[in-house]
Amino acid sequence: MLIDYHAHVNFNAYKDDADEVIKRAHEAGVFMVLVGSQIDTSRRAVEIAARYEKGVWAAVGLHPIHLVQMEVDEEEDHFATRAEIFDPAAYRALTQNPKVVAIGECGLDYFHATDSHRISDKIATDYGWKERQHETLRQHLELAHELDLPLILHCRGSKADPQDAYRDQLTILREYVQAGKLKRRGAIHCFISTWEIAQQYLELGFYIGFTGVITFPRPSRPRSGSVGQARPSAYDEVVKNTPLGRILVETDCPYLAPVPHRGKRNEPLFVRYVAEKVAEIKGMENEKVEAALFENTLKVFYKIPAPRLRH
Repeated sequence: MLIDYHAHVNFNAYKDDADEVIKRAHEAGVFMVLVGSQIDTSRRAVEIAARYEKGVWAAVGLHPIHLVQMEVDEEEDHFATRAEIFDPAAYRALTQNPKVVAIGECGLDYFHATDSHRISDKIATDYGWKERQHETLRQHLELAHELDLPLILHCRGSKADPQDAYRDQLTILREYVQAGKLKRRGAIHCFISTWEIAQQYLELGFYIGFTGVITFPRPSRPRSGSVGQARPSAYDEVVKNTPLGRILVETDCPYLAPVPHRGKRNEPLFVRYVAEKVAEIKGMENEKVEAALFENTLKVFYKIPAPRLRH
């Protein structure tokens, strides 16, 4: 069994077949956590999870790109965001549902910050996008601490310096951890940084989440503006060095479909390819790795009940 701890079946990409997608995953022994990116998708995640007795849970949070209105145009998607101000009371209310097992996704995203023509001039000028992101991240951290819930963290650096958002996020997290907060910690999702950065998350007690990106062919050299801008062996190095007991796997569907489905709509069922790649990189048996990943997810998201397996 596996748990895709970061799926977006609550997004419009699945508006016509969400239940079929979930059924396919369940039949293959894959459970999932549906992750919100703003109040509407967070509410939808809770509503979908509530329809299932088991196998589907929810996380609620405000993704940093939804703090401002802008156009997002990337290889896998094109959409316009609408500006939302984080309302702790609204998200706190959603967590009253027992299917909510985490706060997130939340975090920092500097990738589009330099594209000022795509961001509302008033917001960028009057408030400062990075400052608003830092403030909103802190609000999520306070809510997670208050509710004793783990975090699902998003982080993406700028095109000029892919590690800048990671450094800033680590500084903020370190402040909270040193103050004795965030007992449940959580995971940094879709990790695409260096082993040096990964070590710092591990030292703070967080888990490292990997997506289908680790299955992508390695370029001979990094492309400008590409995901992570890491050298070809960087992902393998991070996966290999991260203790198996601190790894989680995810799809981030509908995005980042792993090989052999790259370029298609992703879905939770495909998390198995990510787990298999972890096993390949570590030189371990698939069954042993999957068992460890499943146990890791139950440890992080402690509100997910351990399944009663048939003998």
